[in-house]
Amino acid sequence: MRSGHSDGVRLVAALLAVAAVALTLGSWLHVSNAATVSTTYLMVVLLVAATSRLRVAVVTSIASVLFINFFFLPPVGTFTIADPQNWIALFAFLAVSLVASNLSAVARTRTDEAVERRDELARLFDLSRDVLLITDSREAIAALARAIVRRFDLEYVAIALPRGGDWDIQQAGPLTIAMDRVQLSEAFATVQTSLEFDAHARTYAGHRTMEIDSRTIRLVPLRVGTKPVGLLAAAGREVEAGTLDALGGVAAIAIERAAMLQERTEADLTRQREELKTTLLASLGHDLRTPLTAIRVAAANIQTPTLAPEERQEQSELILSEVERLTRLFQNILEMARIDAGAVAAEARWAHPSEIIAASRDQVEHTVRPHRLEIHMDQDVPVRLDPRLTAGALARVLENAAQYAPPASPIDVHAAVTSEGVVITVRDHGPGIAAADLPHLFERFYRGAAAKPRASGTGMGLWIARGLLAVQDGRIWAENCPDGGARFTILIPATAKPSAPAA
Repeated sequence: MRSGHSDGVRLVAALLAVAAVALTLGSWLHVSNAATVSTTYLMVVLLVAATSRLRVAVVTSIASVLFINFFFLPPVGTFTIADPQNWIALFAFLAVSLVASNLSAVARTRTDEAVERRDELARLFDLSRDVLLITDSREAIAALARAIVRRFDLEYVAIALPRGGDWDIQQAGPLTIAMDRVQLSEAFATVQTSLEFDAHARTYAGHRTMEIDSRTIRLVPLRVGTKPVGLLAAAGREVEAGTLDALGGVAAIAIERAAMLQERTEADLTRQREELKTTLLASLGHDLRTPLTAIRVAAANIQTPTLAPEERQEQSELILSEVERLTRLFQNILEMARIDAGAVAAEARWAHPSEIIAASRDQVEHTVRPHRLEIHMDQDVPVRLDPRLTAGALARVLENAAQYAPPASPIDVHAAVTSEGVVITVRDHGPGIAAADLPHLFERFYRGAAAKPRASGTGMGLWIARGLLAVQDGRIWAENCPDGGARFTILIPATAKPSAPAA
């Protein structure tokens, strides 16, 4: 409709130009030379042919012939031609103008085709770049359909992939169309039986159309090499068949890439699970063997009749310490499993920071006993958070500090309530954290190379602390202190209980 309206405007302008030439040459300039008149009109015809379609140029040529005959060839004012030579000149002008118009129209058509193919090639290039940016294999097909709609300005795109006896259809675009699965199956069956290339249309066999809700849907086979993997359905603006075929090829490559990404992800997950099992078994084997050996030796010593009461008490405390160590190990395993399963939920209630610190100290009493805890609190006002999860995370930070700090060295604990929430810092006076270990400190089973000879452990504690805090939207980070030692900071978003107004 827009093209027809544009042609009509150009035709009116061309006819006005033809009339203007007749008025200018005949009435104003009084030009009667046939060569000058025909050359002027030929220039008008060529300008019209260069800017309009062939049919507009043809009408302009015929109108020019009529105007030349009527206004400039004797007898003037009639369509009669007295001199037979003027007939030859008139037909020569008409032939030249028509040939020139046709050549100009052909050149214009080829230019438009070249521009259109350039634009389609740019669209294909942009789509290929979009495909390379798609990394989520689960949403890859849906993202691909949206990219095709956006790059090719289509109203509807569907990528249909056969899944057993049904179809997995990912749709995009402003239109909502219910695809006919029977027609999809028929089209896909045709694609599987033949592979022919049409050199004129620059397409492979398998293109077909289907009518749904008075809309024409074009189906294009998706092939990886010669193997069909699905169908691409498109509706909206007209797209050249060769471009659609190339689009189907890019889409098929994207689908194959998504499948490879999915396989690689699954392979990585399998490898990580195997590494996790190996690391867990090695850690458990070491951390179970050591306390069990100590318990067995201490129990045997207690049974010795000649053992002094002081030594018997010492062996009893050793057994209790190792039992607590085993209990902490199994608690860590359970907490790790709960965090992985997403079974940890926050239950907020009002609690004082001093209660949280006391609860965390009780959980690791035997581990921190060789150290002196120095506790400082700016404010001990009630705050709303989950004290159980917070105490569990803090206990593991205290345990970590006690393991890597020298015996009898102090451990500083500082608590404050700020506008951001509750801030708790734990500082030890140990050797600090190696720069290479800082980025990996809160990874599961990670233990720095410098820390391994100093103390036993599975490397689960800090990872569990981070997981327990994350449930409350809290976070934890570590840094080295300028004067030695390491400082761990815990921040949990919480609101302080407003104080009661004075009576």
